[in-house]
Amino acid sequence: MSLSARIEALTRTAAPQDEAARGELERIRSRLREPLRVAIAGRVKAGKSTLLNALVGQRLAASDAGECTRIVTWYRDGLTYDVTAMLREGGSQPVLFRRDDGRLEIELGALRPEQVRRLEVTWPSARLAGMTLIDTPGLDGMDTEAEGRTRALFGLAEGEVGEVDAVIYLMRHAHASDAAFLESFRDASVAKPSPANAVAALSRADEIGSARADALSAAATVAERYARDPRLRALCAGIVPVAGLLAEAGATLRESEVAVLRAIVALPSAQQDDLLLSADRFANRYAPVASEARAALLRRLGLFGVRWSVAQIREGHAQTAQELATSLVAVSGIRRLIEMIDENFARRSELLRARMAISSLKRLARAASTHAPGRAFHAELERLEASAPELTLLGLLDFVLSGVLDLTDSEHEEVLRVARIGDAATRLGAPAGDRSTMREIANERIEYWRQRGFDPIATGSMREAADALVRSYEGLLVEASTDQPAT
Repeated sequence: MSLSARIEALTRTAAPQDEAARGELERIRSRLREPLRVAIAGRVKAGKSTLLNALVGQRLAASDAGECTRIVTWYRDGLTYDVTAMLREGGSQPVLFRRDDGRLEIELGALRPEQVRRLEVTWPSARLAGMTLIDTPGLDGMDTEAEGRTRALFGLAEGEVGEVDAVIYLMRHAHASDAAFLESFRDASVAKPSPANAVAALSRADEIGSARADALSAAATVAERYARDPRLRALCAGIVPVAGLLAEAGATLRESEVAVLRAIVALPSAQQDDLLLSADRFANRYAPVASEARAALLRRLGLFGVRWSVAQIREGHAQTAQELATSLVAVSGIRRLIEMIDENFARRSELLRARMAISSLKRLARAASTHAPGRAFHAELERLEASAPELTLLGLLDFVLSGVLDLTDSEHEEVLRVARIGDAATRLGAPAGDRSTMREIANERIEYWRQRGFDPIATGSMREAADALVRSYEGLLVEASTDQPAT
């Protein structure tokens, strides 16, 4: 039986004392069956909506300062196109929407933002099938009410229960408030540091140094420096530079926009250089290409993107809209971010959902601990958590990614391999089907990590990690000796 199924079965043995507790148990069961919930968060103007559009491959999230940007918005896969407002006072209400120049425009009508708990956008999309993306109002801005909605979503507001399994956090600089938010999210979601459910992006990387030619290289250097920061390393799995505007444009580029770029390339070199000197000159300088078309292009690509695209066309690297779109996506950094999301979220989606479910159940169990059925349920919950090797592996991954363990390079690689989701042979580094070698490796590593844990100078974290590895290898040893499936 899967971990999610075991948790769901446990929820049905609970004896809730009130309607609110019964409703929470039903929400937990429903959440276990849903796709992973991943929120995109960050300070005001960090580029959250643009990044969401790039991840989905469509211009769904509003990136202007309209009233919908003040509301938490969920984007789910579905059979039909639909937008619904979930109201603070309960119930829901359909909301009008339309596509305008390729963008989704949502009209609240008579509804005010403060009446809406969240918007739910249902959109047929392969990219949303395995993951619900959540766009959030910015942090550290003037709109404290909108920021409060974001904090409530993450369970950071008093009396609120977190609704998010993982977070993509956007930062333009490693501001103190960025680390503070990640620490708050960690503390609200699980008891231990959890870089396994958070990744960070150095956003708007193309704007570094006034969109100069080496902006993305400079951003990569900055991201590497941030990734070595012990405080940030303990809070997220990694930091990758991303130019969300380039990724969004690459996913939605139109031939008409490339035609404008070709017209600019056709201008004399001196005139091209003059136009590309600054954003103001590109939008407003006199040129045979209409200023309205140039301004629209600047909004879509940014100054770096315009310069990059002109160079790609001029040098013969991109002649069609498809070729240029591919180039923009490649240079944007979005592919590396998607890889990180897949490695850290998608492949561990069941574990992340299960861990959040257990966290919610613990909260219910503490509230019910004044009566015997509540205490019995709490004891069953603790037994389930202690007997789940999957959660042991997730906790072990937290230790490794956070950098709190003093591991050799080979030990680090070993732990990452063992903590993967997959078959026993792969996790042991043994040939597929060679059960004799699998058992030999498992026994040898059990003895090695027992000795590591018994080392008198080992830290508490190292002893805990060694114990987790011993239990993991014991599970792999059982699997190598039987026909049990991998956990």
